[in-house]
Amino acid sequence: MALHRENILVVDDDTGILELLSRQLKGLEYHAYKAISVKEALFILKDGAIDLLITDIQMPEVDGLQLLKYANEHYPKMPKLVLTGYPSVDGALEVLRSGAVDYLTKPFTMEELKSAVEKALAHRPKVNEPVVKTPQVDKSVPVFREMVGDSKAFHQINNIIDRVKNNRATVLIRGESGTGKELVARAIHYSGAFAKGPFVAVNCGAIPENLQEAELFGYVKGAFTGANENRNGFFQAASGGTLFLDEIGSACLAVQTKLLRALQEKEITKVGSRRTEKVEIRIVAATNVDLVEAIANKQFREDLYYRLTVVEINVPPLRERKSDIPLLVDRFLHKYGVEYKDRLLRISPEALKILERYGWPGNIRELENVVQRAVIMSDGQIDVKDLPTNLKFQIDFPETPFLPLREMERQYIKRVLDHTQGNKSKAAEILQIDRKTLRDKLD
Repeated sequence: MALHRENILVVDDDTGILELLSRQLKGLEYHAYKAISVKEALFILKDGAIDLLITDIQMPEVDGLQLLKYANEHYPKMPKLVLTGYPSVDGALEVLRSGAVDYLTKPFTMEELKSAVEKALAHRPKVNEPVVKTPQVDKSVPVFREMVGDSKAFHQINNIIDRVKNNRATVLIRGESGTGKELVARAIHYSGAFAKGPFVAVNCGAIPENLQEAELFGYVKGAFTGANENRNGFFQAASGGTLFLDEIGSACLAVQTKLLRALQEKEITKVGSRRTEKVEIRIVAATNVDLVEAIANKQFREDLYYRLTVVEINVPPLRERKSDIPLLVDRFLHKYGVEYKDRLLRISPEALKILERYGWPGNIRELENVVQRAVIMSDGQIDVKDLPTNLKFQIDFPETPFLPLREMERQYIKRVLDHTQGNKSKAAEILQIDRKTLRDKLD
């Protein structure tokens, strides 16, 4: 019989079962690898090309189900087979839901093992995976510019945009970084009556504090060292349109005072000038910090806060509107598929499930980056293998307590004896001590 090329990893905390399975698999002409714990199995999976995983379920510290979930996402094309001594309908369903092809009930015969292994190895993923159908957006709800979603929160945001788009009411947009606050601001501007005017976006946090006033309101020649000419600021640049002040909480208190006057009187004064100028613009501000807390800490003016919050829009984090993820993924696949691959790409159900499960601390910006990377790394359809490792299932191993050296030595000697099935001569050879020393330690 020719030697099979398949490498099979067997995981079981029972050394007797490990040795038995290893001998049987070698008898069937397979390459067999052994792991006595899930942690040891992960090292072998990482360093070796394993074609089939056979694992027990009942194991100390971390059980086989967690290993199955991990392998199912990190090694999706590798078949998995489960060993169990406690078969039940519920247990079988749980095993199959965890990604295993089948399970073997202990004890089993050589023929049963052979049949199960052959069945598992034949259970290879098909070349053409099913694709995800793109969810349809409710056409009765107004959708602005490049905003994508179908969640309740998304429709609420669109409803507010529809109500404010044709007036110049000041709007404050709240939300974590990466949730799309600027997209909301652009939707307000470009969908409304003032879309023909300019949209000027300013990141207040990116302007040094000593330059904020000059950048926002402009300056006259000679106002300060380096002011060699008259220059307009962002307020003048946005005249007739919308000025978007992102990270408004980063504005210094002196600038906040001038912002308050600009909102109240619709006029500004350039740095170094005594002449006021009328401005006809809409102010949309955004923040990812708690301005109420900033007011309590004397870092933000309370009167300015109330001027900014004529209308408030709260953009929830992506983890709170996961039903929007399929639509966002489809948008980014279209964008980067055309840009990088000159064609439309799809995503497998398994990969999309991982994206829907992930918490997205970086919100939509992080999702877009992940999809962009997946498009670059994929050979066609986006699959689990194309996703970053940190998105996939991770095993949290319990923290091992610090033990006295004598106890550590006892546990290790016990493990070696289990491995040698109580053979003290073999155990002493592995430990590189003589039998008398081993006997003394056992006593």
